[in-house]
Amino acid sequence: MAGKAIMARNSDFGTLDRIEQALSFHLGQAHGASNRHFTEMAAALGLTQKQVWALWLVADHPGISQIDLGQRLHMDRATTMGVVNRLQARGLIRREKSASDGRKQALQLEPEGEATLAAARQALHDHEGWLASRFSEAERDALADLLARLHQ
Repeated sequence: MAGKAIMARNSDFGTLDRIEQALSFHLGQAHGASNRHFTEMAAALGLTQKQVWALWLVADHPGISQIDLGQRLHMDRATTMGVVNRLQARGLIRREKSASDGRKQALQLEPEGEATLAAARQALHDHEGWLASRFSEAERDALADLLARLHQ
């Protein structure tokens, strides 16, 4: 309900008199709360959210190129390389020369990566439960649709 009040006060989007009127403020605060909770849930794994998403995508798409991984996660080349380097250094993934394009790196999960991803999926399940508990099913569906507009 607070969101409707913010929208009503800020319907012209011309001025923001208070920080609480800025949608980006609330989005940033929500992002921070979500990241803090995820970090607590996944602390034992020593993985960031980006690393978990990368592991998951490699598991779902064996042989995905490093370039495609970065594009799917909306990461620049340097960030993607850093994520992949850290996962490879931990023995969770390996790089191979792509069979279809020798210029690309194909990524594969190592057995340790599969085990780590299973634990990460449990941490994500717990985290998603925490998020979901704050909204009704209809609100979760609406929120997912609204947030997707920002990143798709």
